[in-house]
Amino acid sequence: MQGLIMPTSKPSLITATLLLLLLLGLTGVAHGRRRVVSSHKDEPCLNMTVYYHDILYDGSNTANATSGVSAQPTLLSRSVSINDTYFGEIIVFNDPVTAGPSLASAPVAHAEGFYFYDKKESPSAWFAFSLVFNSTAHKGTLNLMGADIIADKTKDISVVGGTGDFFMARGVATLRTDTFQGLYYFRLQMDIKLYECYV
Repeated sequence: MQGLIMPTSKPSLITATLLLLLLLGLTGVAHGRRRVVSSHKDEPCLNMTVYYHDILYDGSNTANATSGVSAQPTLLSRSVSINDTYFGEIIVFNDPVTAGPSLASAPVAHAEGFYFYDKKESPSAWFAFSLVFNSTAHKGTLNLMGADIIADKTKDISVVGGTGDFFMARGVATLRTDTFQGLYYFRLQMDIKLYECYV
């Protein structure tokens, strides 16, 4: 009966070192792109301002609506608040994003995602969405998420990634409520600053 043959040699230290150096060398390059990281908060590698328009379905605006309630507020919302906070309500959207504040301005992207109301005491929402760009200026997506405390004049949400022209982007989007018309329309000015880009 023949016994098992055990290897007598271990991988060489030189091979392991070369492999490690190769892997470390690739960390700054992705898909043939060079990683650019801003050295100061006032110097982003990309800066843009766009306007996000949300037109909530009101039961009669079928042709114009770009968002709709997919889950109603919870009973808890109505039991703790005189001014309903909509706690638990989920809105799904596919909203236009334009270069200027007018809805008739040049389209630059559309926002696909959702927000939900997540506070019992006062209106507050949490966003998760992608800005989908498909123009001559930009192609690809930026993925954003974060809290929108509605009473605050400005709020920052995180840019957590991207694709295409925005491959692996990181940064911050500062949201300002530019206009608000009742429950069924609002416009946000979005100042997007990317601090990690691949070019």
